[in-house]
Amino acid sequence: MTRVPVHSNEDLQSMRRAGAVIGNTLVLVAQAVEPGVTTAELDRIAARSIEEAGAIASFPLEIHPTLGTAFPGVICASVNEEIVHGIPSDRKLESGDIVSIDIGAIYQGFHADAARTVAVGKITSQVRRLLEVTEEALRRGIEKVRPGARLYEISAAIDQYASVKGMGIVRQYVGHGIGRTMHEPPQIPNHRMDTPGPPLQPGWALAIEPMLNLGTEKTRVLDDGWTVVTADGAPSAHFEHTVAVTPKGRWILTLPDDAAA
Repeated sequence: MTRVPVHSNEDLQSMRRAGAVIGNTLVLVAQAVEPGVTTAELDRIAARSIEEAGAIASFPLEIHPTLGTAFPGVICASVNEEIVHGIPSDRKLESGDIVSIDIGAIYQGFHADAARTVAVGKITSQVRRLLEVTEEALRRGIEKVRPGARLYEISAAIDQYASVKGMGIVRQYVGHGIGRTMHEPPQIPNHRMDTPGPPLQPGWALAIEPMLNLGTEKTRVLDDGWTVVTADGAPSAHFEHTVAVTPKGRWILTLPDDAAA
């Protein structure tokens, strides 16, 4: 396995600052979600928040591996059946929609990454349950982060809970290490792994991000080359935090400033 970067306390402090910017920005964006708002408007709110905080938006620096072009937005705004990498646009949100907001930021050269799915107006009880299960799956994955724990414990905790609740677990897109670059080793699947994986070490930083569907786990990519959707058109939810492994346990780096980390 490729070596996983071990970050110093100073590195993690920079990532915490990037994470707080993201946490604060997610609060602002979620507050702006309502019927009639466009995802481009949400993107502008996020861009202003990140800039005013003295951080740099990560996603416009991400280059598509085959298109060779940068991601065309500060946030990923994925609506309903869109799982991840939705491009902000003039599309107006409607009551009953859900929108997954994914944000990355850089502070002093270090990245953080987080996401949450937000209801637009009144949603069905079934879709509300999807959001609740996905957020709880993230919480259960984070609970497994501690020195010496095996990587597969995170994946198994997410898989076990989501499977019992009857959700489709996206397999093609996974969590990841994070630090000086947005995507570092290790990969963190949201489904059970065949091997235990390496033991977690203090100084590791992990972006844990369950993506669950009301339908099957199958996905496809739209013609824009970025947006990933459910193959069956069922709604999808996405929750994510960047979490550091510390000598005593874990540190959630992407909570807003007014939340205990």
